[in-house]
Amino acid sequence: AFRGEPMCFIHVLLNAINLSNSGYEVKVVLEGESTALIPDLYKEDSPFYYLFKSCLEKDLIGGVCKACSMKFGTYEFAKERGLKILDDTANHAGLAPFIEKGYAIITF
Repeated sequence: AFRGEPMCFIHVLLNAINLSNSGYEVKVVLEGESTALIPDLYKEDSPFYYLFKSCLEKDLIGGVCKACSMKFGTYEFAKERGLKILDDTANHAGLAPFIEKGYAIITF
């Protein structure tokens, strides 16, 4: 997920849950502007809260880009909540580890 637009990100979460429920192995990686949304994902009054909680419970969150979360001021927040920090490509989340595991890359 690159975009920080709430409606777009809700579709990321919805599709991750739907694909997982359909038997696919799914990992959501937060990159770019989507990392700015991280604090809202943990607020119970947020439209993301229950979808994100479901993704966490199903282990669908693959991680957060270190460089992007640092740029948007959410790195420490993400780290404190135990989200995996991805930094294998010059402090950004690389695609290779996911491709090597057989994942298809879909960007929103």
